[in-house]
Amino acid sequence: MKHEPKLIRINGPVVFADRMGNASLGNQVEVGREHLTGEIITLENDIATIQVYEDTIGIKPGEPVRVLDEPVSVLLGPGILKSIYDGIQRPLDKLKDKSGTFIKRGLNVPAIDLDREWDFRPVVKTGQTVTPLAILGEIPETELVVHKVMVPHKYSGHLSWIAAPGKHKVTDVIARVVTEAGEKEITIMRKWPIRRPRPIIKRLLPNVPVITGQRVIDFLFPVARGGAAAIPGGFGTGKTVTQHQLAKWCDVDIIVYIGCGERGNEMTQVLEEFPALKDPHSQKPIMERTTLIANTSNMPVTAREASIYTGVTIAEYYRDMGYHVAIMADSTSRWAEALREISGRLEQMPAEEGYPAYLASRIGEFYERAGRSEITDHDGTKREGSVTIIGAVSPPGGDFSEPVVTHTRRFVRTFWGLDRDLASARHFPSIHWNSSYSEYDVSRWWEKNSSLSWSDLHRKAMEILKEDDRLQNIVKLIGPDALPDRQRITLEVARMIKEGFLQQSAFSEVDSYCSPEKQLAMIDIILCFYEKAGKLSATGVPASEIMQLPVVDKIFRMKEEIGNDEQAKFTEFKKIVEESFME
Repeated sequence: MKHEPKLIRINGPVVFADRMGNASLGNQVEVGREHLTGEIITLENDIATIQVYEDTIGIKPGEPVRVLDEPVSVLLGPGILKSIYDGIQRPLDKLKDKSGTFIKRGLNVPAIDLDREWDFRPVVKTGQTVTPLAILGEIPETELVVHKVMVPHKYSGHLSWIAAPGKHKVTDVIARVVTEAGEKEITIMRKWPIRRPRPIIKRLLPNVPVITGQRVIDFLFPVARGGAAAIPGGFGTGKTVTQHQLAKWCDVDIIVYIGCGERGNEMTQVLEEFPALKDPHSQKPIMERTTLIANTSNMPVTAREASIYTGVTIAEYYRDMGYHVAIMADSTSRWAEALREISGRLEQMPAEEGYPAYLASRIGEFYERAGRSEITDHDGTKREGSVTIIGAVSPPGGDFSEPVVTHTRRFVRTFWGLDRDLASARHFPSIHWNSSYSEYDVSRWWEKNSSLSWSDLHRKAMEILKEDDRLQNIVKLIGPDALPDRQRITLEVARMIKEGFLQQSAFSEVDSYCSPEKQLAMIDIILCFYEKAGKLSATGVPASEIMQLPVVDKIFRMKEEIGNDEQAKFTEFKKIVEESFME
């Protein structure tokens, strides 16, 4: 008589089942009579440890466990965009339709609509040779994104048949490829395990910046396409608003927003705001190129742990189509707390601050799935795609020495440190110029796309900010009046850079987004003023008189008074600055 697997012990979201000798590590399982979704995370003899992605209250030992012959995976196909999922890619709107406002346990709804018919248009012909990730056809998924149906990674051969243009469901076979292993059928939809990175055929250097329209990021601390950035900061420093600004303005094709363990009211605000936002480039709803993964702090911690893998797998899928994708993970600290809770229930030896010893490797696995790739089709055409990961970190008390921030630093090359004092002074974005850095070399892109030298302007501005930081310590002791005029000018120009350039309002119609051309023109005018003021000061003119020039107030106001498409006004304004010193 065959013995079916049964539950033998339950410890919150972690349960144990025996008679699991035929199961494999990572297999997806259905737990209990309500068929709760779970995943096998350890196997010892025939006893399996399972993390359950739903609430386990009420289940008891002896209930059955059903092993599925596949790992935890996501469904990939048209219909992902404009959707709102939970941590394991269950569409929340369809769950609500099925069970009401309070979602019942054990509901399994397909992540994409299996009955909807899509307009499929083939782009290859029967008899052509196709390679992995070659594009077979196109489907208009939204008004902004064309979904590209690709050859699976392991398939290579000649095309024996492809469907004619027309309407097809995602489960329909639309092509057949003759490979060395025989003829293979290809459907529009496919599955991919969330913990297995989709391979990059050819990796490109991350040397093209993601233009965000935020001056402190684009000019001082840029992140490259295919790169990884972290936004650490304490409560109230503006992590979420900064990520909203990046999602709205950054020059990528697709946004994957992961609300990982955030407060319910904060995630509700995201879910209400995003559908109402307009894409500033196309004036279409921003949801046309966005997918949201909502996993709030009151949802099961195991689903929170899986949510970032769900999001990055979806992002890699669109990267392979040739799209530039940005992932906003808010916040990885809550994800790390889920790891800590699961580790504690497994009775594993804790490391620093109770986090598991494998915290660093898990953080590395996530951020290293960022990348910029190039794919060559069978006809020689090339397409480029990228996944850029921007993760918020919420260290307790804003302590940047805590484990999640420390380990995150090892795997990201852009670090935007949010400062509580700046936030208290209403200086937003509160990214501090002394605690932040970027290791991406994007100078070639700037030199190619601008008439001004980004490298020189960046170096001079950072020198002024560093000198200002040194002088501020002296001012605290002896006051600004005791400084030489040249150093007083440095302090005032540093204030120009901080308040007139780096400070930016997310709610301003003019200044919410700043184009690269406007950014360089603004900083060029400030540095021109610094140079002229230094020369005039050397002739004996007091710094107090120089800073009373009428042009000083105009420099502070130029970010609001001159628009992105008014470059000629910056040229005229620079002449006015120069003439004011001649007079």
